[in-house]
Amino acid sequence: MFQFGDRALTRMATPQGHFQAPPKDSGPDYSRDASWIAKPGLTDDPSGWVPEGVVASRVEEPAATFYVHPTTYLERDRWNAPLDAGGEAGSRARLFVESQASAFNSVSEIWAPRYRQAAYGAFLLTNADAAKALGLAYGDVRAAFDAFLAAQPAHKPIILAAHSQGSLHLLRLLAERKDALKGRIVAAYVAGWPVAVGTDLPATGLAACTEPTETSCVLSWQSFAEPANPSLVTSGWVGTKGLTGAKREREDMLCVNPLTGTRDGVADPSANKGSLLPDGQLAKASLGPGMVGARCRDGFLLIDGMVPNLGPYVLPGNNYHVYDYALFWGSIRADAEKRLAAWRAH
Repeated sequence: MFQFGDRALTRMATPQGHFQAPPKDSGPDYSRDASWIAKPGLTDDPSGWVPEGVVASRVEEPAATFYVHPTTYLERDRWNAPLDAGGEAGSRARLFVESQASAFNSVSEIWAPRYRQAAYGAFLLTNADAAKALGLAYGDVRAAFDAFLAAQPAHKPIILAAHSQGSLHLLRLLAERKDALKGRIVAAYVAGWPVAVGTDLPATGLAACTEPTETSCVLSWQSFAEPANPSLVTSGWVGTKGLTGAKREREDMLCVNPLTGTRDGVADPSANKGSLLPDGQLAKASLGPGMVGARCRDGFLLIDGMVPNLGPYVLPGNNYHVYDYALFWGSIRADAEKRLAAWRAH
């Protein structure tokens, strides 16, 4: 069933025609506010959102967070979303900034770029068109990051966060910009995308997080409910080339539990500081603590407890990919607060 679903999905989502390189100098200008979804001083910044009942506050000396949103462009008319993608794609991008990046707004100022994301179908193929589409998207993310970094005071701590496609780009960015980031990273939240401990992390100069007060480390998790079937993830990842050039192995996949802040952690629902509980729309969402537990197994994060109905987007195989942040929003927030305090103490 899953193999059939994979083939059908590929046919339905493959963009039409071949990748067409955009005109030179047509990319985003990150000196302009219009090129950002979230940025300090931006009018109507969605990253400042908090659930009902949560007090919006920020530490006295905030860090700076660079956040990259996941794929929101689901059309087939092109390989990369237009920079000014409106409609559902634009609304979804804003929604992810609101529901994911907001977890870091108690400890940081948040910067979230608009970028010419690769269309959804690019992730179902390994051909030249898909590679070029992903390369274009990454080029925008890298340019946005360089603008972000140039705007930060020299000793300001930095949090990096992303999800899905955003995490793919963030992982590459961690490797290519590791010298510029040395000594400044509070933590990198590379969620919703598989990370290889032995063949990806060495290229970034960072280790996996093993303690909740560790800094300059990487958290990565992919959420599934039982019975879990992650074959759609593993089949497209195992054997691919890691950032070090070596092949990725199934047993090398990283899982850091956001409830414990530790690699291969196990936590009962009581440890969860709050899942987002939407009431028809995110604006009215509340925080439900103690509902969802989680444990790492074989590189994936398996959830249990009273898993709330978060929406209709659970993927085949009981994959809660879309809700990687929503399930653990309160605990991710607490994790960032702990790690920033530890970074400052050091």
